[in-house]
Amino acid sequence: MNIRKLGLRILAAAFVAVPVWEASVTAAQADSIFIPQASYRTGKYSVNGTPFANGFDDYLAMLNVRDGGIEGVTIDTEECEFGYVTDKGVECYERFKSKKPVAYTPLSTGVTYKLVPKAAVDKIPVLSSGYGMSAAADGRWFPWVFNFPTSYWSQASAFVRYIGELEGGLDKLKGKKIGLIFLESGYGREPIPLLKKLAEKYGYEFKDYSVPGKEMEKQQAQWRKIVKWKPDYMLMWGWGNMNRVAIRRATEFGFPLNKFIGVWWSGADSDTKPLGKLAKGYRAGNWHAPDACCDVHKDILKHVYDKGNGHDKAMVGQVLYNRGVVTAMYITEAVRDAIKANGGKAVNGEQVRDAMEKMSIDAARLKGIGFEGFTSPIKVSCADHEGSGPVVIQEWDGEKWVIIKRDVKPLTDVVRPMLEAAAVTEGEKLGYKKRDNCS
Repeated sequence: MNIRKLGLRILAAAFVAVPVWEASVTAAQADSIFIPQASYRTGKYSVNGTPFANGFDDYLAMLNVRDGGIEGVTIDTEECEFGYVTDKGVECYERFKSKKPVAYTPLSTGVTYKLVPKAAVDKIPVLSSGYGMSAAADGRWFPWVFNFPTSYWSQASAFVRYIGELEGGLDKLKGKKIGLIFLESGYGREPIPLLKKLAEKYGYEFKDYSVPGKEMEKQQAQWRKIVKWKPDYMLMWGWGNMNRVAIRRATEFGFPLNKFIGVWWSGADSDTKPLGKLAKGYRAGNWHAPDACCDVHKDILKHVYDKGNGHDKAMVGQVLYNRGVVTAMYITEAVRDAIKANGGKAVNGEQVRDAMEKMSIDAARLKGIGFEGFTSPIKVSCADHEGSGPVVIQEWDGEKWVIIKRDVKPLTDVVRPMLEAAAVTEGEKLGYKKRDNCS
């Protein structure tokens, strides 16, 4: 298994490590904090995993060079390659936990589900930003798992709200047809209960179409059924090459791409750039900018790439690169708050978990850390581990992603009761008890 330390750079092709920093540290040192990363630079989903891993790692590297770490505490990191295979992803976590990470990002819904019961025992907060178990949004039942800025259910509800806006109001959805094509997996099935509930409320017809992993490169059978049904809108919960193929099939079968909206894991540069103008009009969710927009990008280029380090300069600003950056920012800002709350010392997972439950990053703070225009403010609480942040709608213009709609709010009046009910069910399965002193 490929392990990558911040003080080392693994050359993917040859697996040769070469030093790029003046000094490296280990997690055992009292003046450092350990932030590992699970990654998948290999396998059929590597086109998605690589840019995320690069962004996450580059941001940590930039903080170490520019700021000496976080509040003067050096960041130590290692990268564990798991190929988007659930069992291997769990092995990565088990390998890291003895080094006392202050937080963990599974980068897989399947792995997240496996880690939910482990996190509370090991006292390592799990951050599954915008993925994972939607029910974990209820922190009263799941104190150690976070999915801010927005859960899958909240994102799906924002898509329904957006479609309602296009039609002239949510009341205009009655009689419409909204379909979902999804990768056959726990991840792909995650939004189905919410979309069915909203169909009952707003009167639209709903059908879902499963794509098994072995059919990702085909999908003709699914799209024949879709066009026969004649949906008004299609949503997609895909990953890897499934996304690109689905967009191509939609065009081949005559489905209008401006009525095809993908989850934010189906809206990356690798999904559309190979198709170029053929993908023009396709839309997807997001929670951050889709380009190299901001001061943080300038700092990464200056302090990492201009010094001859970093991974791939061409990826800086890509959608999934940016997602890696913003995810690393969430963790490091929680660490920053924990350090300040605990006397400026290196902190542990429990202290970072407490900071995550109090996380409040407003516009002024975003500007101060170079993220103005990058992502929206976020506020988390003991009971609300998702933050219910707004969803951005982006569109492929034939050459690049552009934002066409900002701040689409989730339908929290429907989503939150469902999240709370699901949290009870999932929590009781694990023998958890609800925290009553949590609001």
